[in-house]
Amino acid sequence: MLRILTALAALLLFVGTTQADPAPSWLLRLPETTPTVFIAETSASAFHRFDRTETGVTATRQDYMSIGLGGVGKEHEGDQRTPVGVYFVTERLDTTRLHEKYGPMAFPLDYPNAWDRRLGRTGDGIWVHGVDANGGVRPRRDTDGCISLPNNILSELEPAFLPNVTPVLIATEMKWSDQAAIDERRIDLEAAVESWRVSLQRGDMYSWLELYDDSFEHRGMNKAAWSTFSVETLGRREITIVDISDLMLLGDPGEEGLFLSRFRLEVSEKGGRQVHTMRRIHWRRSESGAYRIVAEDSG
Repeated sequence: MLRILTALAALLLFVGTTQADPAPSWLLRLPETTPTVFIAETSASAFHRFDRTETGVTATRQDYMSIGLGGVGKEHEGDQRTPVGVYFVTERLDTTRLHEKYGPMAFPLDYPNAWDRRLGRTGDGIWVHGVDANGGVRPRRDTDGCISLPNNILSELEPAFLPNVTPVLIATEMKWSDQAAIDERRIDLEAAVESWRVSLQRGDMYSWLELYDDSFEHRGMNKAAWSTFSVETLGRREITIVDISDLMLLGDPGEEGLFLSRFRLEVSEKGGRQVHTMRRIHWRRSESGAYRIVAEDSG
């Protein structure tokens, strides 16, 4: 079952340096499998590193970065803008045989994510990469939409860029909250994820689909088509256990009230069949405080 309330010690490691100190408002919950989060603050040209420690999530360094020539808010291919949102490192690229502007290595991000695609945003090839070794200190706006770091800094940070693990949040400016406000959002969102899990395990498709917003779209299907598809496929499976682990909860810097839950999903069915996936679900909080799913994908 969902490993949310298993240990008080784990609850104390989600966010924050101390109870009194403000913390990045987007970091609601980090699992033990995610040791580092990067936040790119575009207005300050600052690349922040936060590490998960025994006392919480702690700011460990801040470095200079450059972003796209077009600024932020990527909408379509070729606009030279850096996207704003929640992304994950997908791999490490050796760029020594590519153009000198990429430096010695690059870490592609998974732009466009499910929310970007839902909004019709296009383009790809958004990386965190180095710079031309002979180019000097680069201007604040210098890339085709990527984030670039000085080569020595990128080399120092390299071990923390874990493919399909490390999140990179891109924000226009940092937003800080007190621990009480972060805890309140975390608890509410944990409850929404648990409702999703319990409804699926019980085979209660009505309650499960009620968690999906009327505006939800997935692979060209609107909410009505998605509901029919889910009932005819998932609803006919004889599910016995739904287990969620490695739960990560992040706020989206690009839109107030938008959140991402990412977790490892294990579905056991009658007869012994098991299905394991990584699920990413984007939730939107309404004015009434209800959380509804507006986009999702796997990975």
